[in-house]
Amino acid sequence: MSIELSKEDRAQAIASIERYFEANFEQKIGNISASALLGFVLEEIGPSIYNRAVSDAKERMITRVEDLEYEVRADEFQYWQKFNKRK
Repeated sequence: MSIELSKEDRAQAIASIERYFEANFEQKIGNISASALLGFVLEEIGPSIYNRAVSDAKERMITRVEDLEYEVRADEFQYWQKFNKRK
């Protein structure tokens, strides 16, 4: 699976990579090199991050579905209980 970024997000990511290299390594990295690095990260590491996010979302949804029974469960056969309480 390939992770695609919008044109705007890709441009921001490339600019961020360029800034990171300059700030942390005191080295200028060109636009083409930054773009290639971004492509590598998206292709090689991106699926691991994506899969982890899907797994986290799945766990959260399972927890919410399990909680659903307790949150919206209605007690059954309660009509006669109200008469028993009056006695």
